[in-house]
Amino acid sequence: MTYCVGLKLDRGLVFAADTRTNAGLDNVATFKKLHVWEKRGERVLVLLSAGNLAVTQAVVSLLSEQLTSETTPGPTLFSAETMFQAARVVGSAVRSVKAIDGEALATSAENFMVSFILGGQIKGEAPRLFQVYAAGNFIEATADTPYMQIGEHKYGKPILDRVTQHDMRLGQAAKLVLLSFDSTLRSNLSVGMPIDLLLYNTDTFAADRQKRIERDDPYFSMLSEEWSERLRIAVSEIPDFEI
Repeated sequence: MTYCVGLKLDRGLVFAADTRTNAGLDNVATFKKLHVWEKRGERVLVLLSAGNLAVTQAVVSLLSEQLTSETTPGPTLFSAETMFQAARVVGSAVRSVKAIDGEALATSAENFMVSFILGGQIKGEAPRLFQVYAAGNFIEATADTPYMQIGEHKYGKPILDRVTQHDMRLGQAAKLVLLSFDSTLRSNLSVGMPIDLLLYNTDTFAADRQKRIERDDPYFSMLSEEWSERLRIAVSEIPDFEI
């Protein structure tokens, strides 16, 4: 399992993904699940992946190979004219991998369980954010629901529901996302550090604001301790229940 989050805000986009891959209690590994394709000054596309690692890696590899192949039919991530078309490119890649591996996975009791978050900006339109499903179809983030989650999302969802606002600063939104991860890490062992974080400012068309947050990161440690302490204070200050 994994946990990935994407937020669409007035000032841009925030992405985060853990790196744990768990194939059993004694087989835990680290793999990057935040992938970036960039044409500086023209487009930035970010893909977060969750689910069967072999399948998600195959989808990412296919998307990358399409960029250099002279025989690729239809648009690629670098030739798509809109983010909607880019989401269709990702969906098509998912279906292509499923056509090759889906039957074999089914016969070996493996599930074709994958999901993706695609976000970014192509020159000529505002930043956009999509969630792509295992069937290759997708939905887009809106003003009512400005964020997407995939993987083990239930522990980190409440704080996003309560606090997310479209006019947040990106640094403030990154803090919120890391608090969402802190809640998830405390409650589910299948999600683990390090966390890959990317902040994208609208109309910059560059993916310069990236950081890998390790287990001993001083800011994340401070954030976790402060959040725990302030929750304890808030609970103590709310009047007790009487019956």
